[in-house]
Amino acid sequence: MSRFDEMRIFSGSGNPTLAQAISSYIGIRHGELSIHTFPNENIFVKIEESVREQDVFVVQSLGSPLNHLIMEMLIMLDAFKRASAGRITAVIPYLAYGRTDKKDQPRVPITARLLADLIVAAGAQRVLTLDLHAGQVQGFFSVPVDEMSTMHLLTNEVKSWGLENGIIVSPGLGFAKKARNFAEAVNMPLALVEKRRINHQDGSVGHLAILGDVAGHDCVIVDDEVATGHTMIRVSELLMERGARSVRACCIHPLFYGDSVERLKNSPIERFVTTDTITLPPEKRWPALVVKSVAPLLGEVIQRIHTGISVGAMFPAGPQIGRW
Repeated sequence: MSRFDEMRIFSGSGNPTLAQAISSYIGIRHGELSIHTFPNENIFVKIEESVREQDVFVVQSLGSPLNHLIMEMLIMLDAFKRASAGRITAVIPYLAYGRTDKKDQPRVPITARLLADLIVAAGAQRVLTLDLHAGQVQGFFSVPVDEMSTMHLLTNEVKSWGLENGIIVSPGLGFAKKARNFAEAVNMPLALVEKRRINHQDGSVGHLAILGDVAGHDCVIVDDEVATGHTMIRVSELLMERGARSVRACCIHPLFYGDSVERLKNSPIERFVTTDTITLPPEKRWPALVVKSVAPLLGEVIQRIHTGISVGAMFPAGPQIGRW
């Protein structure tokens, strides 16, 4: 059993609704925390209750505005460290900078490693996150990391559709292995899209080619995150051009920057399934969007971390079952 008698869950402004849902799932009161941003953009954090020797979980999803949320999280972690919390776990449903996990061209940083160092230096003694873009980012942290998968939430939804002629589509070769695992989980064949980006900064896509026959199939595009939506929309259009009967889509992290929501609404995608790792205000929702909550998953893992029960035991056939 854990040596920490009490557990507290606090949240920043990254995804307070999810943090409240996690607290409700566990059945505990949400922690009291005040955050204020001054006119000079300095952030002030005050913990409104004692956390001395308590097991503290700080929930902060790194969506938008990204730099503000990162700094807010670091200040919160530092505040709990200086308030003598017994253990501090950073719960980061969406960890930003996941694509900057290596030097893929000269004179560029490895920002994912920098962010990991900052989180640990600020006071995190453990990290809980969901579906990293690159799994090796776990190794950038010098503290334990629990990376959980939301794959079962999406596969269960896809199974419920009852697509007799369904096919899973990977929007890029880099996602092929994860898409293959998804296809196996829903017992569907797999098609791959080979893409070449015109502009890596704005996400615009140039040449696309489909590896596989999609004519007459109900296609389901799967990806880990959607930022601008350029790839997802262009792939959906190409699938319809190649004779697909219908197009649906799934992603874990709905970043939805700029006018991506409006363009997704006007695309051939007739249903879009995602999770609430990122806050989705009303203006970023539309009738075809289905949002599955990750609160029960995170709540269960948090309880197991607190009580010292195996997290891997959540998966009877082994911890890799239900993973991408």
